[in-house]
Amino acid sequence: MKPTRRQPERGRFVAGVVGGVLAVLLLVIQPAPLAQRAGGTERWAGTWATAAVVRPRPGPALRGRGGAAQAPLAFHNQTLRQIVRVSVGGERVRVVLSNAFGTAPLTVGAAHIALRASEAAIEPGSDRSLTFNGRPGMTIPAGAVAFSDPVALDMPALSDLAIDLYLPDAVEATTMPFTTHAGALQTSYVSLAGDHTGAAAMPEATTIRSWFFLARVEVVVPGPTAVLVAFGDSITDGSRSTPDTNNRWPDHVAQRSMAANARMGVLNAGISGNRILSDASSFSALARFDRDVLAATGVTHVIVLLGTNDIGVARENPSPTADDIIGGHRQFIARAHARGLTIYGATLAPFEGANYWTPEGETKRRVLNEWIRTSGAYDAVIDFDAVVRDPAQPTRLRAEYDSGDNLHPNDAGYEVMGDAVDLALFTAAQRPIAAAR
Repeated sequence: MKPTRRQPERGRFVAGVVGGVLAVLLLVIQPAPLAQRAGGTERWAGTWATAAVVRPRPGPALRGRGGAAQAPLAFHNQTLRQIVRVSVGGERVRVVLSNAFGTAPLTVGAAHIALRASEAAIEPGSDRSLTFNGRPGMTIPAGAVAFSDPVALDMPALSDLAIDLYLPDAVEATTMPFTTHAGALQTSYVSLAGDHTGAAAMPEATTIRSWFFLARVEVVVPGPTAVLVAFGDSITDGSRSTPDTNNRWPDHVAQRSMAANARMGVLNAGISGNRILSDASSFSALARFDRDVLAATGVTHVIVLLGTNDIGVARENPSPTADDIIGGHRQFIARAHARGLTIYGATLAPFEGANYWTPEGETKRRVLNEWIRTSGAYDAVIDFDAVVRDPAQPTRLRAEYDSGDNLHPNDAGYEVMGDAVDLALFTAAQRPIAAAR
């Protein structure tokens, strides 16, 4: 099912595309940020990202091959080999590290990037050392991010990358908050003692399904390229999909985009438990919008899928009202349009049977979905509700798309959600730019 497109309003959005014409290059008016280099310029675009959360206490337990938990969470004189799946490919890349929630400087002694072969092994000949201002490591101040220097790497679309970080000093979640993403659904690797960055096979001590101190991977693109940020909660994060299979709905959008021979960066900014109006999973969606959406390099489009947790956590409580939640959505729209971005609203999937469903909440969900579909406030609508609900019981997920908790889709459900995103929404005709980025 294709999304509903709003009508042009005050010249902000001109949709001159034909649905179904998917095999064209994605062209957008808004330029990505430009970085100077000798002999010309480089146009950078995000190809992978994650939304960071703060872990002020010991986070997810490390587990060895035997499954025994290792706690508390700490790294000392160890190398992290973290695996990420990029969207758009290229030949020149850089990595953005984050100490956004740290209360002390974070020292990275060395960093490498390579194409992942399988598990913790890398493709021969693909290893590249990452430098920061020409140096092999960097101390990242508390609250800061760090861009690596660009490196040449032939990185196909939909590649798995291995990003190695050597942490020489003791880093403990009990003493300093970690900048992490706990729901990675991707196995990464923690080494035995020592700097093993770039090793063909990681001397592995433990594995973990979290990302640490990573913000984005960026790539040089040959021309104007769409970059989509999927902004949401656990359903965008892919909760209850099969780990290590990249079955989140934004992953399916990226796969379809590349299959259609179209270049689009797809960045997943979902956080499990996130709410629009209240702090949960670190910060409310309104509080993190600048960091996770507006700061993304080259961003041109946003899909917002949020509100389920605001509704569910309230249970029978009248607050927040549907109007309160709609007011939060209006804030996303205003802030995106102020930066010249195109922003799409996604309807909330049904969740009767989930442990926080109530009839009062169902009423709020229906009101919110009706507003998303009919108000014209969003530049277009992605109707996820329509494709995953049970036609016989519209307040419930279809059984074949239910992961078992009546809330989160399974792999098949996430795939049908990804298929519901019309790729024609990301082609040439776009809304004018409010200001150059």
